[in-house]
Amino acid sequence: MAVDTEADLRRQELRGLDRLDSTRTRRPLVRRLWDATWPKVAALALALAGWQALAATGWKAEAGFGGPGPVLRELWAALTDEYAGNGLPTVWDAIRVTMTRGVVGFLLATVVGLLLGVAVSQSKILRAAIGSLITGLQTMPSIAWFPLALLLFGIDESAIVFVILIGSVPSIANGAISGVDYVPPLLVRAGRNLGAGRVGLYRHVIVPAALPSIVSGLKQGWAFSWRSLLAGELLVAIANRPSLGQFLQASRETSDTNYMIALMIIVLAIGIVVDVVFNAFDNRLRRRRGVAPQP
Repeated sequence: MAVDTEADLRRQELRGLDRLDSTRTRRPLVRRLWDATWPKVAALALALAGWQALAATGWKAEAGFGGPGPVLRELWAALTDEYAGNGLPTVWDAIRVTMTRGVVGFLLATVVGLLLGVAVSQSKILRAAIGSLITGLQTMPSIAWFPLALLLFGIDESAIVFVILIGSVPSIANGAISGVDYVPPLLVRAGRNLGAGRVGLYRHVIVPAALPSIVSGLKQGWAFSWRSLLAGELLVAIANRPSLGQFLQASRETSDTNYMIALMIIVLAIGIVVDVVFNAFDNRLRRRRGVAPQP
């Protein structure tokens, strides 16, 4: 009885220390927002200043390269649907088509990559047969696959999705393989001793332990799929399917430099927003595991 009382006191002390630690480290919301915002604002201001200074030198003025002012005005005109109502596709139409392709391709790549990664991590034969091939595919430029994709699928959505899969599946699979490989054997043995079957072992032990590496692979897989998608849209123009890549190619052909840079800013902004989402999920995961400071 005395042992139980001492153990209870010890647990209460630890809970008290945890609450004290979280109280001390948690900062006010306004301070956290400011700390997260000012570095980005400062970096943006420096980038705009450098851009303006470069444009002021007259570098590539003959190609239409100017300062941020005309480009930002062009960006505002594009985002406010300057051509809406006259039957012409707008930037928002292009964003919708591009994001739909990107999300569908990435979801398919996630399913294929995770299944492939788990299968390779659990089979010595598969690892010996295609383990190096997966890494080799990851190093190949996505644009190198487009001649084959066009030959197999023609000028169609399937060609773009095929290249997205080829570009992102290896990264996702490698993330799953690395995550499973680094699961401590002690956890696996503990799960088996507690009666977990093969499915339960993966659900409750292996996947949670490998989740940080899997998330890292998913993040890298999205980066590859986004690059593959834009490269595909630059090469493959499908009728009645306006896309950001198609708009970029059209602005290059018409030498509309300001509009082209405005489109590039949109592409960059989408990439940053997705990265923020991945980082938020990753930070939350690390905080739950006690490997990241509390906000």
